[in-house]
Amino acid sequence: MNLPVSIGILKETTENERRVALVPEDLKKLASKNMNLLVQSGAGIMAGFSDADYLSAGCKILDSRSEVISEGNLLIMLGRPDSSDLKSFRSGSTIVGQIYPLRFPSLTEELASRNLRVYSLELLPRTTRAQSMDVLSSQSAVAGYRAAVIGAFHLPRLMPMLTTAAGTVKPANVLIIGAGVAGLMAIATAKRLGASVSAYDVRRAAGDDVRSLGAKFVEVGLNAEGAGGYARELTEEEKKKEKEVLEAAITSSDLIITTAGVPGKKAPIILSAETVAKMKPGSIIVDAMAESGGNCELTQQGKIIEFNGVKIIGSTNPQSDLPINASQMYSRNVISFLSILIDKDGNFVDPANDALLSACMVCTDGRVTFPPPVKDGGKK
Repeated sequence: MNLPVSIGILKETTENERRVALVPEDLKKLASKNMNLLVQSGAGIMAGFSDADYLSAGCKILDSRSEVISEGNLLIMLGRPDSSDLKSFRSGSTIVGQIYPLRFPSLTEELASRNLRVYSLELLPRTTRAQSMDVLSSQSAVAGYRAAVIGAFHLPRLMPMLTTAAGTVKPANVLIIGAGVAGLMAIATAKRLGASVSAYDVRRAAGDDVRSLGAKFVEVGLNAEGAGGYARELTEEEKKKEKEVLEAAITSSDLIITTAGVPGKKAPIILSAETVAKMKPGSIIVDAMAESGGNCELTQQGKIIEFNGVKIIGSTNPQSDLPINASQMYSRNVISFLSILIDKDGNFVDPANDALLSACMVCTDGRVTFPPPVKDGGKK
């Protein structure tokens, strides 16, 4: 007979992290299914959710982090466990978070060695069925909004066009590089602030999304759409063509927001130091990909620097600056994921029986399972 599911929610320990993985409103749904809900004291306080809120949702509040880990058999988090947490996990427990196994292979090996089953939500495939579980999209939307607001705050000029007794103020020229979820939200936000917005993406299909928001799409003549609708890496020849066409748009922009990434790889360098040197003094670059290495060659993660009068902001974890909504959105994604992870009888579903579970499982039964083995002559 399987043990009842005991869900543990921990206080996130990443520096400057203010979000929480599950919010009280969603936990009420789980309490009604006779699950044990364990919350580390203070886990939601930075996101606007008190211990009293969790108590009202049917949770048990525990002061000790290690107690939550040892009593829970399903641990939900935003990121990944600390190395100091590992000794507290029960063998056979399940972890759900964003592990990034290719970036943290040694941690993945350690989790496997402790006989833990781990699901990494950022690995969920981009399919219709997985839409409601898509943490990358929900958190990227928050990041794109925040990047535009950060840029407007630092910009030494007004964003909108104004007609005043003192004359007409032209709108700021804003360029968004990367038109995924974060980029599209940055476009929409900059448009709402009144800027003149252009955007670029290596995927030709993204042009329709850009234009639908009232922005101009910078045509380079490339189409680097890879698997699952994500961008692929450019060839050297494509990079050269990209640089030639983009430079005019870059040097005429007052604010540039970069959101271009390739799943599982370092962010591509799109703004070289040479190109930044040609930008107007007073221009701003908000590099939303700083945590993945940055789209600008000069970006320093978590820092604001100046180069030839251009301010470069290495934005890290912008979602945490808006922890209330970011937590609510992540929590809904998790609740949707739990609907396929746990069956109607309260038992864990065998990942071999669900394509989504197997796609995002990084380890189980003492072995690492991601990336999955290549089959059928090289096709996954």
